[in-house]
Amino acid sequence: MKDLAGKAAFVTGGASGIGLGMARAFAREGMKIAIADIREDHLSEARAAMDEAGLGNSAIYLRLDVTDRAAYAQAADEAEAAFGKLHVLCNNAGIGMLKPIGKATTRDWDWAVDVNLNSVFNGVHEILPRIRAHGEGGHIVNTASMAGILQYSSAGIYVATKFAVVGFSEALRAELAPERIGVSAFCPGGVRTNIREYEKTRPERFVNEGEDAPPPGPPPGFKFGEEDLKRLGSLTATPDEAGRMVLDGIRANALYIFTAPEFRPGIEERFAAILKALGEDSAREAIALDLIPGLIGSPIYREAP
Repeated sequence: MKDLAGKAAFVTGGASGIGLGMARAFAREGMKIAIADIREDHLSEARAAMDEAGLGNSAIYLRLDVTDRAAYAQAADEAEAAFGKLHVLCNNAGIGMLKPIGKATTRDWDWAVDVNLNSVFNGVHEILPRIRAHGEGGHIVNTASMAGILQYSSAGIYVATKFAVVGFSEALRAELAPERIGVSAFCPGGVRTNIREYEKTRPERFVNEGEDAPPPGPPPGFKFGEEDLKRLGSLTATPDEAGRMVLDGIRANALYIFTAPEFRPGIEERFAAILKALGEDSAREAIALDLIPGLIGSPIYREAP
C-alpha cells in the first residue's frame, strides 16, 4: 500500500478529530474517502471543512452507528458502490469514557465495549471481504490509544477496551500478512479532539437508570486542574498531524503507530517489569533464539511482512 493514489478508504468516526485528520491526509494523497460518523452535525461540519480545503470531491458522507451491524453493511455497500473498490479501513470511532472500573455500571461497560471493541470487529467483518475480493492488497488501521499500552486507573474501562484493540490488531495482522493486507494498531497520545464529548451519543439503552441527560462537555464530576489545562494546551499532535502519521504508517506497514514519543519511559518501565517477571536474561535469550512459540518468535513483531 505504498501507492495510495486512487485507492479508497472507509473511516469511522471520520467527521471530526483524528478521523477527519485522516480523511484530509488521505484526500491530499489522491485517495477517495467514505467519512462515516454517528453525529449529523459533525458530518455537516466535515463536509464544509473538506470543501473549504478544496478536498470535497474526494469524499462521501455516511451517517453510521458503528454498533449497528445492519447499518454498517448498508454503509459499506454505499461506499463500495461509490468508489468501486475499498482498500483501507480505519476503525477510528470510539468513546473516551473517564470512569474507573469500580465506579462503572453495567450499562457503562456494555456501551464502551460495544463502541470501542465490538465496532472494530464489525468493521473488519464488513470491509475485509471487500478488500479480499479485489486481490490488490489493503490495510486496516484500528485506533487504540496509548491507554492500550499503558494503563491509567482513572479510566479503567477505556484502558480495558483499548488494550483489547491492540491485541485484536496483532492477531489480525498475523492472519492477514500472507494476503498482502497490513494491519496497524494506532496508539495516539494527546491529540486535540472532542473525544470526551461521548455522552452526547449515549444511546437510550445504555443510559443509567435515574440519570438525566448529561450536560455537554466533560463527564459530571470530571474537573480540569491547572496542570491538566496546561497539558491540554500543548498536546502532542493536531488531528491533521495524527492523520499524516497514520498515512505514513500505512505506507510503512507499521504494526504500531504512535504520536507521542514522550511516553517512551513509561513503555520501557512496563516492559521491563514483564521481562523481570519472566527472568530478564532468559526471556531475551529465548526471543533472540526464536525459542518462544507463536508470534513472539515470528517476524510479525520485528518487521513489516
